[in-house]
Amino acid sequence: MNIQNYINGNFHNPTNDDWIDNYNPSNGEVYGQIPNSTKEDVENAYIAAKSAFPSWSQTTLEERSRILIKISELLEENLQRFAEAESKDNGKPISLAKAVDIPRAASNFRFFGNAITQFASESHESIGLQAINYTLRQPIGVVGCISPWNLPLYLFTWKIAPAIAAGNCVVAKPSEVTPMTAYLLGEICNEAGLPKGVLNIVHGLGTTTGQAIIEHQDIKAISFTGGTATGAHIAKVAAPMFKKLSLELGGKNPNIIFADCDYEDMLSTTVRSSFANQGQICLCGSRIFVEASIYEKFKKDFVEKVKQLKVGHPSKDDTNIGALVSKPHLEKVKEYIAIAKDEHGSILCGGNEVTIEGFENGYYLEPTVIEVPNDDCRVNQEEIFGPVVTIMPFNSEDEVLQMANKVKYGLSATLWTNNLKRTMKMSNELQAGIVWVNTWMMRDLRTPFGGVKASGVGREGGFEALRFFTEAKNVCIKY
Repeated sequence: MNIQNYINGNFHNPTNDDWIDNYNPSNGEVYGQIPNSTKEDVENAYIAAKSAFPSWSQTTLEERSRILIKISELLEENLQRFAEAESKDNGKPISLAKAVDIPRAASNFRFFGNAITQFASESHESIGLQAINYTLRQPIGVVGCISPWNLPLYLFTWKIAPAIAAGNCVVAKPSEVTPMTAYLLGEICNEAGLPKGVLNIVHGLGTTTGQAIIEHQDIKAISFTGGTATGAHIAKVAAPMFKKLSLELGGKNPNIIFADCDYEDMLSTTVRSSFANQGQICLCGSRIFVEASIYEKFKKDFVEKVKQLKVGHPSKDDTNIGALVSKPHLEKVKEYIAIAKDEHGSILCGGNEVTIEGFENGYYLEPTVIEVPNDDCRVNQEEIFGPVVTIMPFNSEDEVLQMANKVKYGLSATLWTNNLKRTMKMSNELQAGIVWVNTWMMRDLRTPFGGVKASGVGREGGFEALRFFTEAKNVCIKY
């Protein structure tokens, strides 16, 4: 099927009739095409957004809230359809898309639909000066949202929902690798009564469509999730134009396991935090550090559990590991496994492509555990973003803290211990935007989300997102 751009509430072919093949990762076959949109398409989307902004920005908070909550309800009503589309496009198990991706996309609209009604500004009475200051929070105008392929609808809506809740109009680009659910979202928005032009979805490559969005003179803010190199390019283009920037970038997250942890809970959670979504989550704990006294036991038990994970077609209920998102990405992950061998790493399990009967051309890979001799190797320093984790022992808090903070990234960290003093010390000193203690991926939408160092700039989530998508104006009145 051919996907179309969603501009001004209608679906359109690209103006230059240029199309990109859309692949099904589970069988390696082309199952449709998407637009490779140009500056002209982005301009058309901008014009629609600009035209809609005066009316939408003055819409009451209650009306915006009602529409966002209606979108949420419609997504829930269409759960199976959207989950199947997400799985077909991305390669993840349908069961995962039904349990996580689509419900969380619905939750994003519901959360920000409610949050905007509670988003208060501040006032300050200047006693003795007979003056009062108050802060207005006004929408920016037309904003750009660019999302990645790993959690396609979930992260797409994570940006769109707060942007439109705050009164902005949006020109959005989903990943060209996984465009289907963003396309289907246009139908949902029309059914929910979202006014034309408030949300515009333009498909295409980052080098064409994405570039046209970030360099557009009148798109005032860019919210981007993706690779660190791309984020650096966006900053280079957008910063001299004084655009607001929110960049959620790569991660190489430590999973630190002390001997006093709740072992069975840690073990099952670590399997999940290593290989959920084929390891294609920026928050996966891809560097596992284990206290030396339990290292050999952990290694044996962990490898045994990983070997039990079933690699299979995403539609099967018993599939744990689906297909990787694309052939080029599969090749990249395999290259890192080869690098690990060159660096004297030991492949404890996995490392091989998997052939699924009937789907021999799909992009399947065994979940892979690599024992590394030290933390300086490339597979411990560079983001792989696949079903690959490394393990190594440590002897002290100071040693593991140094290794955990050594990488250029700082998105998340996981810490397993029942020692309160250690928890407080390490949570304070870990260089990460998110620290999970005795859990992983437990998200509260009210909390700030984002990283430090090369993992990004700014924070998403809760009121942080609403602050990003608004401009603060101070008003001082003397009486």
